[in-house]
Amino acid sequence: MALLELRNVNTYYGNIRTLKGISLQVEAGQIVTLIGANGAGKTTTLRTISGLLRPRSGEIIFDGKPIHQMPAHEIVYLGLTQAPEGRQIFPTLTVQENLNMGAYSLGNDRARIEENRRRVYDLFPRLAERKKQLGGTLSGGEQQMLSIGRALMASPKLLMLDEPSLGLAPLLIKAIFETIQTINEQGVTVLLVEQNARAALRLADYGYVLETGTIALEGPASELLNAPRVRQAYLGEA
Repeated sequence: MALLELRNVNTYYGNIRTLKGISLQVEAGQIVTLIGANGAGKTTTLRTISGLLRPRSGEIIFDGKPIHQMPAHEIVYLGLTQAPEGRQIFPTLTVQENLNMGAYSLGNDRARIEENRRRVYDLFPRLAERKKQLGGTLSGGEQQMLSIGRALMASPKLLMLDEPSLGLAPLLIKAIFETIQTINEQGVTVLLVEQNARAALRLADYGYVLETGTIALEGPASELLNAPRVRQAYLGEA
């Protein structure tokens, strides 16, 4: 059984149908990527999974439980977290306070919270150096580290990442993708939305290509990386 499964999901913004019968699976232990042009429905897919948007029809099953009617905070308690597009950290809170906000689902389990915080600082030593610094004073790359770290504080089974490389310099992008690989190797399944299709497909085990709210292609990431349609449309090759 897949850790996450979407079955014929339809999501609307008002009267506009943005997801048109999306079906996909994320197997436990994998990195799965969604690629596609702006407006294809990638962020809408993540927001629908996380409960920020309610699908009008279809099913979303996470770890054997239907979650498509659940509020977002209850989905976090089940072990599904998201680092959103644009980072959305709390600029007037310190790094450590931002991380603590991500651990609300752990209640008063201080030992586990401290363990998770150490894990985040091991992944992102720069955050440890700046733990008392306000989030709003961090660089873009540091804020992205903080956004991912905050999502990890809840001990997720599945981590969803929305455009983690957006606006970052090439060296920082390389570091972020290496960290995503490490997070996955530590046992966290990853669903990655990323406009840098080449980097995403090189990292992922499996991929889906979204076009105007539908899945146009899917397959092992290595096969998509070499598919002529993907190379022409998303990798800038003739």
